[in-house]
Amino acid sequence: MQELIWTPGMVLRTSPANEYDKRVVILTRDHGKISAFAKGARRQTNHLMAATDHFVFADFKLFPGRSSYSLIDANVTDYFTELRNDFEAVLYGMYFLESAEYRTREENDEQDMLVLLYQSCRAVVHPAYEKGLVRAIFELKSEMIGGSFHRADYREGYADTTLYTLDFLLRTPPEKCFSFRVKQEIVAELLAIAARERRAYGDGHVFKSEEMLKGML
Repeated sequence: MQELIWTPGMVLRTSPANEYDKRVVILTRDHGKISAFAKGARRQTNHLMAATDHFVFADFKLFPGRSSYSLIDANVTDYFTELRNDFEAVLYGMYFLESAEYRTREENDEQDMLVLLYQSCRAVVHPAYEKGLVRAIFELKSEMIGGSFHRADYREGYADTTLYTLDFLLRTPPEKCFSFRVKQEIVAELLAIAARERRAYGDGHVFKSEEMLKGML
């Protein structure tokens, strides 16, 4: 008999399952990216309604099924209220969620990606960080975590600060990546490198949230 499990995680996507239920995609620390059904979560009085929204970070109580999980309970630690109240930050945040969903796999070790996602959503609403820099860090560190980033491709043609930043991101754990600021021209170079990486390793995938972000910016 399957046992209930508790695992920290963050809601990447949520959608109606029927009149009263929700289907959520959660990036978890212990089981990678999973799909779960939350019975009754569309009812206003249901205890899972708020816990099954985008960006929610919580300890999730789950029952494993054959092809998906059932979400039983959740102890929410962060609703990212500040992010939800900033339209530009929401667009960046939705892009981070969509990108994380595309990059991660079920039953894979996604702890570093979960930490990076959480810290990126915190940083994008912090007044000390320029949103373009947050995006550059998220994209580049995602490639590094996934093992597709090749530092040898970037030796010449970029500012010394840009190259130093790449080395810093390579050797720094995701929870400490948002600890610096650089000039706008360096941000532009980092974003250009990230875009090159996406073209090379993204299989032509188009993120809907990225298109919305382009439309606004």
